[in-house]
Amino acid sequence: MKKHSSYFVTGTDTEVGKTLVSGALILKLRASGLCVSGFKPVVAGTYLDHSGKTRNEDVETLRIASNLSPNDPSLCPYILDQAAAPHIAANAQTIRLEAELILQAFRDISTRFDAVIVEGAGGFLVPLNDQEDLGDIAKAMDLPIILVVGMQLGCINHALLTYEAIQARNLIIAGWVANTLSIEMPSLNENLKTLKNRISAPFFGLIPTLPKNLQKLDNTPYSLEALQFAAEHLELER
Repeated sequence: MKKHSSYFVTGTDTEVGKTLVSGALILKLRASGLCVSGFKPVVAGTYLDHSGKTRNEDVETLRIASNLSPNDPSLCPYILDQAAAPHIAANAQTIRLEAELILQAFRDISTRFDAVIVEGAGGFLVPLNDQEDLGDIAKAMDLPIILVVGMQLGCINHALLTYEAIQARNLIIAGWVANTLSIEMPSLNENLKTLKNRISAPFFGLIPTLPKNLQKLDNTPYSLEALQFAAEHLELER
């Protein structure tokens, strides 16, 4: 895997660790001397911080990893209030999500950094509007894909379906990451072995369950320490 590139991080579902992995990847690339930023095409779900400003926990995690100012608006062109599928949250605010606006925001941020880690929203085929989905955004960006598999019951089917959907768009799969969730799944090693046998892409590592002192609370970003913990379990050079 080349380090001097941007990547699109997708996952088998929502809440499987895309943000944790994206932040960890940013730290790994920054440690190699690159100027790196995160980017989200869209987020859904906001909270008010201690100063009363509207925030999104995924965007704030990417800011922390990228060492950017909280007032830098470039990381995400669409920040929606309702925690729901993006097209549903957008409809609730009478907004239409436009792929071209997302792609222009990505092109703009790409001029400022050596590399950009794009974190998808939900799964690979989450709709943006009545015609386009995030798979279309990934295709238009034409970035190598990193697949995050949340290690839980059903993950084999979810991972292989997502893998096939990425391949169907003729996108390069740079590799995949297994993320252990808050409770380690039964037969974890057996599930990993099955996935390794069926996914013909490099395996970048297994992130263990975060220690309790590093686990994220609701409506808060991941701490820098949590991202560093995850980064220690990723091996990008294969």
